[in-house]
Amino acid sequence: MEDIRMKFEVLKDWRHEGYVKHKLSDILVLVMGAVICGITELADMMVFFENKKAFFLERFGIERYPSKPTLSRVLNMLSGDKIAEAVIGIMRASITELGDIIAVDGKSIRSTVKKGKPYSALQILTAYCTESGVVLGQETVSDKTNEIPVLREMLDNIDIKGKIITADALHCQKDTCEKILRCGGDYLLGLKGNQQTTFDDAKLFLEDKINADEIERYSTVEKNGGRIEERVCRKTGYVDWPLGQSKWEGIKSFFSVNRRITTATTTTDETNYYICSRDVPAKELLHITRQHWRIESMHWMLDVVWNEDSCGLLSENGHKTLNIFRKLALLAHKKYISTHQIKRSVKSNVLATLINDTLLFAIIQNL
Repeated sequence: MEDIRMKFEVLKDWRHEGYVKHKLSDILVLVMGAVICGITELADMMVFFENKKAFFLERFGIERYPSKPTLSRVLNMLSGDKIAEAVIGIMRASITELGDIIAVDGKSIRSTVKKGKPYSALQILTAYCTESGVVLGQETVSDKTNEIPVLREMLDNIDIKGKIITADALHCQKDTCEKILRCGGDYLLGLKGNQQTTFDDAKLFLEDKINADEIERYSTVEKNGGRIEERVCRKTGYVDWPLGQSKWEGIKSFFSVNRRITTATTTTDETNYYICSRDVPAKELLHITRQHWRIESMHWMLDVVWNEDSCGLLSENGHKTLNIFRKLALLAHKKYISTHQIKRSVKSNVLATLINDTLLFAIIQNL
């Protein structure tokens, strides 16, 4: 417990010492506890604190909680980036093995859209270790730029040596590939119309030589509740033509994944194309592409369990702070469920934590 508090105590408190009634680390511990219990609205937090006085006094020695105006002022004024650094430190310290796959994806918080400006929502780009659930880094994407330069800047601040970066087709840029390799990592990136020539060449090659010796094939079939999902990965390491002419730094293979989903009433069929700086079996490439889905699942959980898109805070700092606490809460619940082999969903575990102080303490302690 003290390790967590120490992460918060190193944060600079801008408040005048003579007027401080609540230690910053105490406020952040209270907020962390509330978010772990599924609460992220300030009014609901005040009810939570009132009913958890005995818990926070006994477990953390916190004798009183801040008023709603004080809590709002702290969340809105304290640097969301600095809070994220501290929380990411907690996440990394809680997991021994981070894993080798880092998925990068952006998420917009819909409640931050300004009237008359549909693209003004606060967007946060996250680098996520898919196998462990740890966030390695996150950056805000301003409305004056896009994710592409933000990812390149993020690569200077996270360690990707020996790891593979996955991202959607927006990041399939030659400069991005070069920087990933310079930083000691590898890339697996989607191909779409933003790289039309490369996309068309890869598609033509894989379709033309679908049964040729140059093409390696691996397929899976999964059945779940009357739904059948078939995935077929077709891969080649023969990149001298056509992709060699495109001068993609370090490219070793390109491949397609065909995904066919059959239900009692419908069948959908979709094929996606990718480039990769590793020449590994089709089975491994299919595994890595499926791992990228986990960051999308993480973003979905932030909305479904923690109602992120409805968050009513006004400031960017407040949104960034609660965003990283939600990610910490998701990691905490997943880790606890896995460690104790509990057969219930994250959402159910969040509810159980809200009404069971012993479970709340155990989940925090498990971090």
